[in-house]
Amino acid sequence: MIPAVVLAAGKSSRMGRTKALLPIGSSGETFLTRIIRVLREGGAEAIVVVIGGDAAAVRASLPREDASITAVDNPDYEEGQLSSLLVGLAAVERQDNVEAVMVTLVDLPLISPSTVRSVLDAYRAKPGAPLVRPRQGNRHGHPVIFNHSIFGELRRADPSMGAKPVVRAHAAEEVHVDVDDEGAFIDIDTPEDYERFIRS
Repeated sequence: MIPAVVLAAGKSSRMGRTKALLPIGSSGETFLTRIIRVLREGGAEAIVVVIGGDAAAVRASLPREDASITAVDNPDYEEGQLSSLLVGLAAVERQDNVEAVMVTLVDLPLISPSTVRSVLDAYRAKPGAPLVRPRQGNRHGHPVIFNHSIFGELRRADPSMGAKPVVRAHAAEEVHVDVDDEGAFIDIDTPEDYERFIRS
């Protein structure tokens, strides 16, 4: 089983508004509900959303009738992204037969279902790989699959450095998935980013 984890606990300090709740067009979708839909369409069977800042509103925005979506609180979300990743790992490990986890960020709402599917397929073709990431040229994007074999390394990582040293340590073994999906690489972090996005 490969559950998905959405890291949506940040303070959104650069945006000035909670990114998880930002609307997308007139469809009624938000960044978070769109990401959940895309993960589901791409093949994710279970989704864990890690929340922190504006937690009550973010939790209330989630589809209530979908039992496969779990929201977990990160009380230490101000300590950075790694703290949320570790909360997500703890949540998925309570489920049965978890061999890996697929992680993405709430500020990448433009990822396509085909990219999610391609990353999952690449992992299933080489299940021993410690990491699977989409790639475009020299850029690496999301979602990222972490094999259960490196969960311990992530837990021991320096919070000030995040997961990057663990990723670099396994660079020679990771599987790259070449994708033609700009959305897998575009962070929407600032009001200017958001304005460009909604005008496009």
